[in-house]
Amino acid sequence: MKQDMIVILDLGSTENARVARAVRALGVYSEIYPHDTSLDQLKALPNVKGLILSGGENRIVDGVEVDVDKAVYESDFPKLTVNHPKAPSQDAAVWPENDEELKKLLSGFVFDRCGAQANWSMKNFIDDQVELIRRQVGDKKVLLALSGGVDSSVVAALLIRAIGNQLTCVHVNHGLLRKGEPEQVVQVFRDELKANLIYVDAVDRFLDKLAGVSDPEQKRKIIGAEFIRVFEEEARKLDGIDFLAQGTIYPDIIESGTKTAKAVKAHHNVGGLPDDLKFELVEPLKMLFKDEVRACGKELGLPDSMVYRQPFPGPGLGVRCLGAITRDRLEAVRESDAILREEFAKAGLEGKVWQYFTIVPDFRSVGVRDNARSFEWPVILRAVNTIDAMTASVEPLEFALLQKITQRIVNEVPGVNRVLYDLTPKPCGTIEWE
Repeated sequence: MKQDMIVILDLGSTENARVARAVRALGVYSEIYPHDTSLDQLKALPNVKGLILSGGENRIVDGVEVDVDKAVYESDFPKLTVNHPKAPSQDAAVWPENDEELKKLLSGFVFDRCGAQANWSMKNFIDDQVELIRRQVGDKKVLLALSGGVDSSVVAALLIRAIGNQLTCVHVNHGLLRKGEPEQVVQVFRDELKANLIYVDAVDRFLDKLAGVSDPEQKRKIIGAEFIRVFEEEARKLDGIDFLAQGTIYPDIIESGTKTAKAVKAHHNVGGLPDDLKFELVEPLKMLFKDEVRACGKELGLPDSMVYRQPFPGPGLGVRCLGAITRDRLEAVRESDAILREEFAKAGLEGKVWQYFTIVPDFRSVGVRDNARSFEWPVILRAVNTIDAMTASVEPLEFALLQKITQRIVNEVPGVNRVLYDLTPKPCGTIEWE
């Protein structure tokens, strides 16, 4: 690794991820390590310029106050100690709530005390990862489940740069993707990047399995389990695959829990593959935050439509076609969603609103079409802003834009006679409806 690094030792702070991001924003690479990382382990890491001892409310674990090893305290590494009053250091402080004050505090430590260079860049990261991937994989083959989402797309592009045709991508079209997405995956990766891409049309297989299933959790389980079966079948057809690539990113690892914090959610990606498919994992993005993943994708030349793709649930449109999925309602979701995204782009809202989509519930209402009674579905519009997805506010759309979207949807989407706008923030509503 060419970059200088600042190590954050986790002593129970809930601010570790924020601090790591703030150090990287200064142009210096940072990683979070457990409190009991030994001095020898720290010295074995490349280019460590200083340590941040980050204490906080989770410092008591099973009734015992965690601490770093005495040898770490006594080492020559420059140290910044925060929320950790018992440490033998003159630098004890509290993390500022204001981002500018945090930047000032860290800048003084990172550059003045540690003498670190601002040499953390996405180009350097990519160069490092290409070298590491080649070292790990050698002349062997790698398999990747390519959903078309940001993380898997960036992993694919990075692996193509590193090992070319040693990578095989499997794109499973389960019929629950947004309009044009399967075609874009094929165009970008097979046609433009010349990847070995296996395209699996599993639309009928998935929709047949989902027929008559209305419970959201049951739909999720069916979609997840069937994806694993399809991917497993494709993997068994291929010879000599030793590695499985995954789009694991840093928040996945952080949220899976540390020695001082309970898990927020399980760290999972492809997951659930049978034991006899023995792959070694390749996870080149596992130290990147989401915005850094997008920057990596841009540096690798992926199109903005892929790099800045909105957050999309794993079950896809399956949880936006409420209740039991039918093919006609699923198409109504897909077509209305495409109209919404097109009109948001025209209005300059693309990239400014965090997430926006349409929902079609499993009931109809009376309306009038061509001077006759109609009995058709409503389409619900949802547009929200959030930082962490734990809370969300509703985007206040211009009424003229809502009218235009409504007019297009009722005129262009078969089976729809009403459009509604969901004004519910989170809480008490969730972002998705199912």
